[in-house]
Amino acid sequence: MDLTKKTLLDMLYYMKLTREIETRIERKLYRQGKIVGGVYVGRGQEAIAVGSTILLEKDDCICPSHRDMGAYLIRGMSPRVIFAQYMGRKTGATRGKDANMHMGDMSKNIVAFVSMLADTVPVAAGIGLSFKMRKQKQVVLCFFGDGATSRGDWHEGLNLASVQKVPAIFICNNNQYAYSTPIEKQMAVKDIAVRAQAYAMPGRTVDGNDVVAVYEATKTAIGHARLGGGPSLIECKTFRMTGHSAHDDVKYVPQHLFDEWEKKDPILRLETSLMRDKIATEEDVKRLAARIAREVDEAIALAENDPFPEPHEALEGVYADQVIKPPLSIADAFFPQRK
Repeated sequence: MDLTKKTLLDMLYYMKLTREIETRIERKLYRQGKIVGGVYVGRGQEAIAVGSTILLEKDDCICPSHRDMGAYLIRGMSPRVIFAQYMGRKTGATRGKDANMHMGDMSKNIVAFVSMLADTVPVAAGIGLSFKMRKQKQVVLCFFGDGATSRGDWHEGLNLASVQKVPAIFICNNNQYAYSTPIEKQMAVKDIAVRAQAYAMPGRTVDGNDVVAVYEATKTAIGHARLGGGPSLIECKTFRMTGHSAHDDVKYVPQHLFDEWEKKDPILRLETSLMRDKIATEEDVKRLAARIAREVDEAIALAENDPFPEPHEALEGVYADQVIKPPLSIADAFFPQRK
């Protein structure tokens, strides 16, 4: 995919839509008591999921994490389903069994995750291996934070992916804090990307607040993977412009860091670039914001009127002998027509 005017405008749309959805979830619905449980957002990190996922083809796969809302949107999960998910409605992605970002949709090749945030790294390696064994050209993108790279399953997953030369792109949202632990107290290396050297795979560090930089790095890694070159690691340096979750007052982060990173806001940077290059006008940006606000208003209204699940539905789709049966394998889930 070339970086066309349409692609740039699409990226702006998805980044702004991501922020509007998450703002409503964290700062309105949660505080109104309409969402109960954990709320995790990616404010300030929108360029990473959008700049990478927008490159994918239909049959490619993603393993997102809890700050990758843009990836869900690009892969086709609607705002209504997302709001229904957070409000525990049966029309949500988990049919009311969960009420946060622990969601996926196998019809869209979105693999759900759990709270152990390196857990999908070996899963992504396995998905990539299934693509390779079937001699298919699909790739898998796997997202995680800086803290995940200090876990054993992260290293095991990268090692497996490298040994088997699977078509996987591992994308690190390095937002400087693993919950409340700053990066300098997590690891001695300056750049997480250097860890790729231990697994003989390309490693690259980019400005995670520059959506074009993320796009270009991911494009190179996807091309490498599709040609059989194996996996890559992309570290996107960014900053979490909020607490770890909605209940976190984030007092452990110095104020000057918020002040510094606010000037690097990825959405503002793209808007400024588009207006400078005469791809969009200030009026275009205002119209886009108004359009997104309407779309989100409509999605919330629909989701709030959706029903909650019935009590008996809590156990449906949980065990293999029930109504909703799991696929024989994750590869079969992606390609049921090949059974």
